[in-house]
Amino acid sequence: MAEELTLSIDSDTREYTRLTRFLPGADTSSWGGKYHPYPEEVFIVSGRLYDQAFELWLEAGHYASRPPGELHGPFKTDMGCVVLEISFPNRIDSAESP
Repeated sequence: MAEELTLSIDSDTREYTRLTRFLPGADTSSWGGKYHPYPEEVFIVSGRLYDQAFELWLEAGHYASRPPGELHGPFKTDMGCVVLEISFPNRIDSAESP
């Protein structure tokens, strides 16, 4: 359904940059939405991805900055999608931790 390639990871801060390719027809509805206690940024490189939490198609060129604890997904795509993700696990918001 998806393939991930970690481009970089900092062993001290755990910050990472990753490319995720969602294959055509991918649908993560069975996994539900997700959130995490740290911020992340995403950029849609190609294709499009539907984010059910926002009822929004994220198209190529779309950028989002997600604050800690923000619900996103589940996701689906008809044509496939490549997403660049930059995550900051070292910036955990203790108030948002489960």
